Amino acid sequence: MSDKTMSSTIDSDVVFMREALRLAALGRGWTSPNPMVGAVVVVDGTIVGKGYHEKVGGPHAEVHALRHAGAAARGGTLYVTLEPCNHYGRTPPCTEAVLQAGIARVVVGMEDPNPLVAGGGMERLRSRGVEIVSRVLEKECRLLNQAFIKHVITGTPYVTLKAAATLDGRIATGSGDSRWISNERSRRFVHQLRCALDGILVGIGTALNDDPELTARISRRPPFRQPVRIILDTHLRLPLESKLVKTARQVAVWIACGEDAPRERENRLTEAGVEVLRLPTQEGRIDLKAFLKVLGQRQVCSLLVEGGSKVLGAFLEQGLADDFHFFYAPKILGDPEGIPMIQGGHREKMSEALPVYEMRTRRYAGDVLLSGRFHEQLY
Repeated sequence: MSDKTMSSTIDSDVVFMREALRLAALGRGWTSPNPMVGAVVVVDGTIVGKGYHEKVGGPHAEVHALRHAGAAARGGTLYVTLEPCNHYGRTPPCTEAVLQAGIARVVVGMEDPNPLVAGGGMERLRSRGVEIVSRVLEKECRLLNQAFIKHVITGTPYVTLKAAATLDGRIATGSGDSRWISNERSRRFVHQLRCALDGILVGIGTALNDDPELTARISRRPPFRQPVRIILDTHLRLPLESKLVKTARQVAVWIACGEDAPRERENRLTEAGVEVLRLPTQEGRIDLKAFLKVLGQRQVCSLLVEGGSKVLGAFLEQGLADDFHFFYAPKILGDPEGIPMIQGGHREKMSEALPVYEMRTRRYAGDVLLSGRFHEQLY
């Protein structure tokens, strides 16, 4: 193969993998605890089949794409964002579907971190004479599934912090009033974010001050999945009259409390449809590491932490947050008693500040959204 031909092949692989990535993202909010995966079948430079993992328990992306292609898939190339599985789970192995379809070449975005797969899918296909090309747009493929990868590796959810602040960094007045800091377009983004993740978390202070519903309310294609609503409430102070408790039978509500919280309160909340999780405490607060471990065991792979400032600070100080979305509105509170966005540990030197990585900006009318990561390396 000449250098020119090889370069053309590589360029084509990137183009078709980008299409597979676009398809994979269509499953956002529906596939957890499984990954988002997209696939395309290409013959002589033309896409003849497309598919993505549409929902947990349903056919995988490869199967959808191969069914779409039908007999035209024989001798073609399959592009898939994640290594085809080679084990029986909710569905049969995708490697067998690939072999039966007569695919000659498979281009993979990233290796599956699941120990049940971990290179086995590619090896199975290679052993049957299928040409394998891997790590095409690997970073983009890993970025798409950070929650899945972290959950597989650590058993805990991927944690995203979200807050809205004035330009002087306040999320509420001294009296606790915070409605509204951000504008309607910013809030629409947050609702889209909510329905893409498995759980939404606030502390009891935010629950008492704002009486939030914490549901995803968006106008795009129904139906959409509602994440579980979670409250850190060490002493079970959430009122039975709160919006969260009143709607607990429609959308799940979990309360994480201390082991010594009142049993009578737990019984009344349980009767209202709330699920209570008793957890160990540290210095009077829920042990967040133990809490995240329990969430992971319950198949919560992604968690949106929306406040308040002490809760955000606790996740940051303990190194438990993975990325963030911080909105800044074009207004200044100028109140020294206003509540800061994050209340963390004491630091005397700027060199002790916590770094962020891959920060990017986006405008929502007058609001500015800053997003980034707290870890330099991807999972």
